[in-house]
Amino acid sequence: MKWLELAIYTEEESVEALTERLQDMGAGGVSIEESSTIAQTQPGEYGEIIALNPADYPDSGVIVKSYFAEVRNTDQLVSQMKECLCELKEYGLRVGESKIETKWVDDEDWANAWKAYYKPTRVSDRLVIVPVWEEYKIHSDELPIYLDPGMAFGTGTHPTTRLTLQLMEKYLHLGQKVIDVGCGSGILSIAAEKLGASEVLALDLDPVAVKNAQENCEQNDTKRIVVKAGNLLQGVGTTAQVIVANILAEILQQMMYDLPRVLEPGGIFIGSGIIESKQEDIVKGLQSVGLSVLEIITEEDWVAVAAKKA
Repeated sequence: MKWLELAIYTEEESVEALTERLQDMGAGGVSIEESSTIAQTQPGEYGEIIALNPADYPDSGVIVKSYFAEVRNTDQLVSQMKECLCELKEYGLRVGESKIETKWVDDEDWANAWKAYYKPTRVSDRLVIVPVWEEYKIHSDELPIYLDPGMAFGTGTHPTTRLTLQLMEKYLHLGQKVIDVGCGSGILSIAAEKLGASEVLALDLDPVAVKNAQENCEQNDTKRIVVKAGNLLQGVGTTAQVIVANILAEILQQMMYDLPRVLEPGGIFIGSGIIESKQEDIVKGLQSVGLSVLEIITEEDWVAVAAKKA
């Protein structure tokens, strides 16, 4: 079957919002090519990308590629995406060049080729992300997360995910209850169980994400994770000692006022997906609902924060 590849030249700040919109438009898969990948790649056992060809990556910014089946009107699809980019710009996100290119490709050109570049990756002191199709010898000090992200989800090696996992490893303790808001592939929920959580509630509004998270939980033989459809913390009647959310800063702000209701006294909130320019807004928001910031860590232009309820 032929697929229409829609390639958008943009900035990293807009990637998550674009990816969500593309999925809403019916994209069968999304891949991300970052200019920073070449510079970041290091040889060694945990290299997340191998055999890189610089020609495959942009000189600057990011290329977001999405794939659509049975497209009858290419011009209409491109027009929709141009409108989306204008909306994101009005929303205050940097959209960069915003050039859009299209071409037709076969199934095998996108569905499996990307897997050759996705290798076991150590993302914190103990947590290692292992693609389910890769053979990997687990070291005694490692906690493996077996992941098949699918084309619609990240591989778990994005800075926002790494930052979240590093804070989870530091602040999550044995026997704690955890809620993962916007669980996506389920990686944070799986990490929570590996780190000793007694119960994990994984929530996502997207039914595709719920299915993908459930499948990845099965790959990791999890016993203490429940994956459900849910819109942020709305309608959540239980409480937790730890709440994690790797979502856009604008979405974090929407759920901010539910945190005091769901987070137990002394509980920890870990938020990521925050672009550097939004850090101050998030910190002020957390303080306004009674949480005190414990730590802020950064990578590239991304920020993650750990905060505590009194």
